[in-house]
Amino acid sequence: MMPRMAKVVLLGAGMMGSALAVPMADRGHDVRLVGTHLDARIVERLREDGVHPKLGLPLPAGIRPFSHDELAAAFDGADLVALGVSSAGIAWATERLAPHVRPGMPVVMITKGLVHRDGRLVALPDVVRAGLPPAVREHVHPAAIAGPCIAGELARRVPTCVVVAGRDAATNEHLAGLLSTPYYHLFPTTDVAGAETCAALKNAYAMGIAFAIGLHERGGGAAGSVAMHNLESAVFAQAVLEMRAIVAELGGSADTASGLAGVGDLDVTTNGGRTGRFGRLLGLGLGRDEAVLAMEGATLECLEILASMREALDQGSVGRLRRADVPLLSHLVEVALEGRPVDVPLARFFRPIGEAR
Repeated sequence: MMPRMAKVVLLGAGMMGSALAVPMADRGHDVRLVGTHLDARIVERLREDGVHPKLGLPLPAGIRPFSHDELAAAFDGADLVALGVSSAGIAWATERLAPHVRPGMPVVMITKGLVHRDGRLVALPDVVRAGLPPAVREHVHPAAIAGPCIAGELARRVPTCVVVAGRDAATNEHLAGLLSTPYYHLFPTTDVAGAETCAALKNAYAMGIAFAIGLHERGGGAAGSVAMHNLESAVFAQAVLEMRAIVAELGGSADTASGLAGVGDLDVTTNGGRTGRFGRLLGLGLGRDEAVLAMEGATLECLEILASMREALDQGSVGRLRRADVPLLSHLVEVALEGRPVDVPLARFFRPIGEAR
């Protein structure tokens, strides 16, 4: 059993990874925050004055910055591994962590996503586990944190509720107990398929909900109580229905889509996340490439999950579902990946699975 005050290696010094380090440090853990090759300037600034340049605030003294080439030193005596990289960096991160992870060492991640591999959709905790040496993976059960959590709010200790999802219930309970603080609440679940599917899909669906914001502005409207909130709500409701159907087809609990990992995260991503800002730009009439450029280098995981879902649906990897069965998701694919204009297919919404064709 891990000591209550642990030595933690957290790989990924971006906003979300560094935000996760705050409750860890507040619990008294020794946090070794390791930047990736993209985080050099962040690590330099943390060493200079302790201020995280993207979060815009000093990090607690219990967080020590390391560069990516100091990973071995950061692992000295480590009890717990945390992954704070984006889904695009998961293969890179797993490859570098693999030589250092010991049998029985807890691994927790905030990285969200699904990959389409060998004819099936695979949750990222399972991707990480598969990348560990055989003798290690038999005794390691990576868990993923999912739910409504804006990095800037967590780093400022705003009350936050999330789930920690892994296939080993005891590990989940232990992680929840180890990482919870008076403002950071973790609820354990073994529904990895449900939590991770929702964590990935909400990025895509939040983009679609935000179309209405851009459409309103495009027509000359201003933010206010009378805008296109009716349209936003209709898209939100269809998103939840489709998430529930997809989760069920992938072997998870549909009810997970109605909880923190689904509805909760969808709401916060639409209203406070970069994916919502991206959807607004598309609603304004910008093409995908123009909108990406306007986001000034922000990571857009919505594009990655849409590409994976398009491939999976076209190849029959989502159970009974095909693109026609999930009209909102299909339209998001058309807009974000295939260059179609925004034209929300409301007439095809709210039909039972199999009747939307």
